[in-house]
Amino acid sequence: MSVGTLYICPTPIGNLDDISYRVIKTLKEVDLIAAEDTRHTLKLLNHFEIKNKLVSYHEHNKTTSGPQLIENLLIGQSIALVSDAGMPGISDPGEDLVKLCIEDNIPVVALPGPSAVITALAASGLSTRRFFFEGFLDRQKKVRKERLNQIKNITETIIFYESPHRLKETLKDMELVLGNRHIVIARELTKKYEEYYRGHINDALSYFEAKEVKGEFVLILEGGEEKVIQEIQMSIEEHLIYYMNEGINKKEAIAMVAKERQIPKRDVYDVSLKIKK
Repeated sequence: MSVGTLYICPTPIGNLDDISYRVIKTLKEVDLIAAEDTRHTLKLLNHFEIKNKLVSYHEHNKTTSGPQLIENLLIGQSIALVSDAGMPGISDPGEDLVKLCIEDNIPVVALPGPSAVITALAASGLSTRRFFFEGFLDRQKKVRKERLNQIKNITETIIFYESPHRLKETLKDMELVLGNRHIVIARELTKKYEEYYRGHINDALSYFEAKEVKGEFVLILEGGEEKVIQEIQMSIEEHLIYYMNEGINKKEAIAMVAKERQIPKRDVYDVSLKIKK
């Protein structure tokens, strides 16, 4: 008996017209649909007159639901994976199901379609040549600031997701840790009240402080300025300490120093043993 296939089916992030014919066809033909929120997905299926079996697969049941879905696939059933909106597997537990499929040699087919990351980036006006997708920052303020400190030296455009009730706090932490950079905030993409705010972080904070914050947000932030390290004028140890003082952990600092100085990581690692951090 041949195994089934997991189909990754992106769904609209707002405008129902954005669903593809191929996704509709797949949702009709698979044996079952694994949904992040079955109630939410049922509304989508009813709109397109799709009658199919729905099962629940989300962050809180993935350890039990995931293996069950794998069993279904191994006996030859085909499954469509959907999230509440956009591309499954991006900042959601679909990532874990895909890994399980690959471990069991189960075919995975990703269908192209809506993605808030790419939609917001394309209209941001910031550099699209290279970008870094962070997704959601941690809810805890301390952890969130630590993570911002770790990525502040990234020179590529950085993309975040954020919920309405944490937007202001996140902007405050960004300004504190990253400085007053240029930012584009995309709200309610593809929906009736779609909005792009373009400006600097402190201006964005003032803008959203003065109004009720509603909707789902994508934050597109310009990358940090590339810093020139005067390598000849500093030792390997000083070079390491420089990066570690910037909030980068020792392992990452070792890799960065080795790359910039074009020397083996082992040489930098040996020096790092002298640093008590």
